Amino acid sequence: MRRPLTIAVVGPALVAAGLALAGTQAAAAERPPLPLRPDGYGVAQPTPPDLLDRRLPTRDILPPPADGRFASTVGPVPDDVLARSTWKPECPVPPADLRYVTVSFRGFDGTAHTGELIVAAQVADDVAAVFGDLYAADFPIEEMRVVEPAELTAPPTGDDNNTTAFVCRPAVGLTRWSAHALGLAVDVNPFQNPYSKGDLVLPELASAYLDRERDLPGMIKDGGPVVTAFERIGWKWGGRWTSPVDRHHFSRTGT
Repeated sequence: MRRPLTIAVVGPALVAAGLALAGTQAAAAERPPLPLRPDGYGVAQPTPPDLLDRRLPTRDILPPPADGRFASTVGPVPDDVLARSTWKPECPVPPADLRYVTVSFRGFDGTAHTGELIVAAQVADDVAAVFGDLYAADFPIEEMRVVEPAELTAPPTGDDNNTTAFVCRPAVGLTRWSAHALGLAVDVNPFQNPYSKGDLVLPELASAYLDRERDLPGMIKDGGPVVTAFERIGWKWGGRWTSPVDRHHFSRTGT
């Protein structure tokens, strides 16, 4: 679920942004719980109007780029960032083999923001370059921040449309580690690009985006800038899988 964060806008824009975000949060809070499947996931529901063609202001957690030009940093994962991440001693990769990456991205609000990712050390520079390509292409991203432990058990409704990389968890529906737990996968705009397998749709409220004939901001298209940028560094796209089809997922390992 969404958590309150400061939005780095000023003046009348702050009021408008706050009202838009508050309205969406209120709508999400008023939705009844989704009926559950036997596997514990919610049954996919029609996409609510407030989440279709969403253009919410990005909630900044880092200062935006000062001059509006793309900027990135790569370095060891700071202790405070690691502490709020999903990393724990039993994860399959030690902190020394991870890197903290910050990159500029274009928000759904059309302005420049700075996001954060944790990725494997050996792919950090490549991942930063991918987001440089997406910034140059003006591809919109709603938000980009490190996943926190509480989010691992939150209902996957899609209210939180987070582009992320390292998450210490198993693959969906399996017991083996996900490529995310190795820092070798990135998910981009999961709400506009849902995962599906049979009647399972994740996020659970993103069913409208199964129609890939739609042309809405943030959607990933075969041959488009996101697929092209990740293919340039040798990563594979889950949108080409047969079952499941993981439209937001890119990975070095192909899983």
